Amino acid sequence: MQLPHFLARGFDLRPYFLGTLNVGIAPHQFRLVQPQITLEQVAWTDAHDPETFSFAQCRLRWQGETYVGWIYYPHPETKPMHFQQPDLMEVLMPKIAGLGYGDRVELSVLTDEVQIFSGSAAD
Repeated sequence: MQLPHFLARGFDLRPYFLGTLNVGIAPHQFRLVQPQITLEQVAWTDAHDPETFSFAQCRLRWQGETYVGWIYYPHPETKPMHFQQPDLMEVLMPKIAGLGYGDRVELSVLTDEVQIFSGSAAD
């Protein structure tokens, strides 16, 4: 449901699978420090107030193949009813045949966009 709203703001996610891969990085956490794309106050549903979304480029490696995509980050301050786990990265990628729940992947981020730290370092 968000895709046309992102597209109207010039951010085209049509090449990517319409769903996120949830990549757990525990015991580490992450924070976006300078995401490449931020779309503020996107009114994509009547169910709640507009939300802000940020996107940072990433690469995912699985079974010898590398895929390029985006970290998808709905800002929790614009969606207070949704709990955003600090050790779970939502990733948008092209469809990856065979990838399933529990599979181990390698995720690479740009350090000027995303900071990954031990669970207590952000405090």
